[in-house]
Amino acid sequence: MQQGARRGSAAKTFVGVLVAGAIVVGVLWGLLAPEPGMMSVDRVQALAEANATLDAFHDAAARADLEAYFAHFAPEGVFIGTDATERWTVDAFRAYAQPHFADGTGWTYVPVPGRRNIILISGNNLAVFDEIVLNAKYGECRGSGTMRWEVGRWLIVQYNLHFPVPNDLAEQVTGFMQTGAMPAQEETAPE
Repeated sequence: MQQGARRGSAAKTFVGVLVAGAIVVGVLWGLLAPEPGMMSVDRVQALAEANATLDAFHDAAARADLEAYFAHFAPEGVFIGTDATERWTVDAFRAYAQPHFADGTGWTYVPVPGRRNIILISGNNLAVFDEIVLNAKYGECRGSGTMRWEVGRWLIVQYNLHFPVPNDLAEQVTGFMQTGAMPAQEETAPE
């Protein structure tokens, strides 16, 4: 009798796993399917255009071209800067950038060839990316974010600029950030 009960229990468990799996697949399918009205874009073309968009975005900033720079953002776009307080809506970021761009001082972050990764999802209508960019003052920085294909072009929904911190320095850097004081440096005898 116990053997039959175990078989029935195993069958119920198997059916439960199948149902749970079907639900997970259905949810993922729904999340990754293109929104109504969004047409799927050819993958090769989408990657080329996403790369071109990010290049043009950086170029517009370097030229202090306010209109071209902000034309790359979706209306609900967000720029997350390097300071913990910097989470800019497009309108707030435009207001901040306008006087800088007006006097010709944009900002220059040069993408490093071969150091940009773009992943297309949702029928090639969404792109998540990360890139290494160089800045004269800050050196190597990382940008990451999300773009959406809309009305025949890529729009930046979020761009996050940050400084990658080597793991060996992370404790010192975060300690400095928490206290506002540089950690004491050990002096070494000259050799």
